[in-house]
Amino acid sequence: MKRSFKDYALLALKGMGMGAADVVPGVSGGTIAFIVGIYDELIDSIKSINAQSLKMFFTGKWGTFWKMINGNFLLFLLAGIGISVFSLAKVITWLLTDHPVLVWSFFFGLVLASTWFVGKDIKEWNWKTILGFIVGVAVAFYITVATPAETPSNLLFIFLCGAIAICAMILPGISGSFILVLLGKYFFIMEAVKTFDIKVILVFGAGACIGITSFSRVLSYALKHFRNITLAVLTGFMLGSLNKVWPWKETIETFIDSHGVEKPLIESNILPNQYIWEAVVLMLAGFFLVYFLEKLSTRKGNE
Repeated sequence: MKRSFKDYALLALKGMGMGAADVVPGVSGGTIAFIVGIYDELIDSIKSINAQSLKMFFTGKWGTFWKMINGNFLLFLLAGIGISVFSLAKVITWLLTDHPVLVWSFFFGLVLASTWFVGKDIKEWNWKTILGFIVGVAVAFYITVATPAETPSNLLFIFLCGAIAICAMILPGISGSFILVLLGKYFFIMEAVKTFDIKVILVFGAGACIGITSFSRVLSYALKHFRNITLAVLTGFMLGSLNKVWPWKETIETFIDSHGVEKPLIESNILPNQYIWEAVVLMLAGFFLVYFLEKLSTRKGNE
């Protein structure tokens, strides 16, 4: 696909949106990729990093390698994700700590709208797609109510965390950050990003690279051969994940982080009890942001 500099700048902004979502434990970067219309290209580009393309790289045919993996697309998208993760990690964690209701309200509206628009892409509803949708809802809901585990911090486990979390990050509705919460490593990885702990970042990144290149093949095959069923499962994932992004919660259990600050570990949803009008406005803002992005991407697709 031929793109202008303006297109690449927009692609980097889309990457920043994905990065911002990925640092929030409850929102998936895959959801953002779906919203902004780059999901299929993202999965196909990642899948193209295989033995054939790597052979081109190691034999010095770098131009061919770059074209085979859709290099310009991945470069600008990853640059946007990286900028967002490293610049917003502190801001997002601060907002989640100091203004959780308002942050979750915006993402609740965003995920709710995403569920509707991804579901609209399903061309046929039958028993297979309905079953896939129900399975997606059940799996995502179970993940959101699962209890975080106490886990080791050795490099092998950090590698495994990277491989598992990245698979969730490219699935709309299932948050890679929340998988890290369940694995007991969300704040550990966020701390590594904030303090620029190179060793932890590299090991986690290596795990993510192995995980995403393997899983993308499965996802690409499913989207090409079982698109309606796959989209139904992904729509179910999004709907089931709304339990996690419900803004009003009460803390059941806390933990003390490395700085001696008490933070929530296990929370349960409660009825709205504060910032109700502000939350409604932010939910609507999130919903209509998705609506306008969807209309924009549809219009561009028709040009």
